[in-house]
Amino acid sequence: MAIGTAKELVETCCKTILTERGIVFSKNADIPELVKLTAKELDLTPADIPDAARASDTIKRLLSNLGAITQGVAELRNHYGTGHGKASGSKGLQARHAKLAVGAASTLAVFLAERGP
Repeated sequence: MAIGTAKELVETCCKTILTERGIVFSKNADIPELVKLTAKELDLTPADIPDAARASDTIKRLLSNLGAITQGVAELRNHYGTGHGKASGSKGLQARHAKLAVGAASTLAVFLAERGP
């Protein structure tokens, strides 16, 4: 349940920022697409960082990793979340893995929100 909620937090954050900025997005947009669109709107893509900026390579790499976070949370939710029926006897993640997903998603949401609307 925590993993699904973490994914929904990022989706809600992105949709709120995009809506408040008047950016049209597909109702069927998945979380990686929403994050990518939001990052572009907020000038948070690697291309937005000038090469001359201090630690530009590091900042660009971190911004690129935003996509990996969202893809990972979405994949965990698909495999272990409550959104899909499970066969009896299927095992879930350990609490530490759910905490990792929640922590990564909440860090991303705060980062976007602080830059947002």
